Amino acid sequence: VQLQASGGGLVQAGGSQRLSCVGSGRTFGHLVMGWFRQAPGKEREFVAKISQGARSKQYADSVKGRFVISRENGKNTVSLQMNSLKPEDTAVYYCAADQRSAWTPIQSMNVDYWGQGTQVTVSS
Repeated sequence: VQLQASGGGLVQAGGSQRLSCVGSGRTFGHLVMGWFRQAPGKEREFVAKISQGARSKQYADSVKGRFVISRENGKNTVSLQMNSLKPEDTAVYYCAADQRSAWTPIQSMNVDYWGQGTQVTVSS
């Protein structure tokens, strides 16, 4: 599985940005998909994940109520709509895929595949 993320850029605080990630292969619908981010000098952290059929979603507390994850299996795409952005949301965002695990309602996920990362910069 190869993942290609896009949609990053520079946005003002309070604004919105939408990230997309397209996956290759025929197994996309079987994957738990998610997003992580890594700010300068910090560890990569979990942001959100979505179950294979899009019925279930989990968010990190720091983005809950502001970010929305979605997917379209027919297009092999997972998206992250980011609203009410804050300067502390500035990071490189990575899409991620888990092909081994069943869905678990926790704020983390195993990762078998990573996308290449896209920079999101929120100015104050």
